[in-house]
Amino acid sequence: MAEEEADADALADVSRQLTGLRKRIDAYMLDLMLDDPDDEKNAIVSINAGAGGTEAQDWAEMLFRMYARWVERHGYKSEIIDFQPGDEAGIKGVTFTAKGPNAFGYLKTENGVHRLVRISPFNASGKRHTSFASVFVYPELDNEITIDVEESDLRIDVYRASGAGGQHVNKTSSAVRITHLPTGIVAQSQQEKSQHRNKDLAMKVLKARLYQQEKEKQEEKMQEIHDSKDDIAWGSQIRSYVLHPYQMVKDHRIGMDVGNVNDVLDGAIDPFIRNVLLSRKAG
Repeated sequence: MAEEEADADALADVSRQLTGLRKRIDAYMLDLMLDDPDDEKNAIVSINAGAGGTEAQDWAEMLFRMYARWVERHGYKSEIIDFQPGDEAGIKGVTFTAKGPNAFGYLKTENGVHRLVRISPFNASGKRHTSFASVFVYPELDNEITIDVEESDLRIDVYRASGAGGQHVNKTSSAVRITHLPTGIVAQSQQEKSQHRNKDLAMKVLKARLYQQEKEKQEEKMQEIHDSKDDIAWGSQIRSYVLHPYQMVKDHRIGMDVGNVNDVLDGAIDPFIRNVLLSRKAG
């Protein structure tokens, strides 16, 4: 009996080692597909609710939680740059960083419109409702890359923050919104108590967006990101999350579907990321 138990323990140990080895091989193969210079950078992720009021704002918050859980699963770090609470529930929009190896390379596959189909929790009639939210991902600039921004090209507005962050946010005008006048690009931050800190965070987002815009003009290899921008329009969703009348998450770009919606919404989006990257390589 003791020998049988020892053999079973040994087999279980071998199985665990093989599982760990497969995961490391999968991660290594995935990393090999990330050959753009920006892929290794941290990511700046923006999520915005589509038309539909509370329904869409609740869906945007669900997506935010999904990506926050994905960040946790990968051992990455995250920092909220801007947070716009919903009118009744959810969020109108959020911008945050995902900091870790190849964060941008992975998350760039999430660019586009995400569609939710469910029984509305906000409607007493229990009707099925469809909501949309957009996701866009930028590479975070490192210190060796400089973007020249003329002060005369900026309009800087300060205002009182609202929503998450505690009571202090409404007492002083610490939130900062920066508008780059030549391009119309707007970046804002309201999560810090310090106006100076919010200005620094908003400027980081602004420079990242200006960098991305310039790189799209100059480099054909960034055409994929440019195309994903063009595709962000309500109705041109990249992925649908159906909770009723059945449960399924379907990625329309690659025809892949997963039945465990709760697991996906809890951050298990790596199969989609992997297969989108594979499809782009094959193409």
